[in-house]
Amino acid sequence: MNRRLVTIVPLVLLAACAQEKDLKPVAGASLPPAPYGSDHQLTAQELLERNSQAAPQRSVELRTKSEKRTDDPFDLPPEG
Repeated sequence: MNRRLVTIVPLVLLAACAQEKDLKPVAGASLPPAPYGSDHQLTAQELLERNSQAAPQRSVELRTKSEKRTDDPFDLPPEG
């Protein structure tokens, strides 16, 4: 029983990941009201799009090798 469960659960979850269809509000519910100052109601797809503040681009390059840290004047021990 436990072995079957371990096999079936991941397969069901994997199958659920591949579903692609348009999002719609649940029956009896509606989309959130239009943002203040907007002239139209946003669709479900527009509500899912992230703006640049929600997903900012990296502004610095990642370090590719170890480097010695420079002295940090604000790295002080706790007062106490």
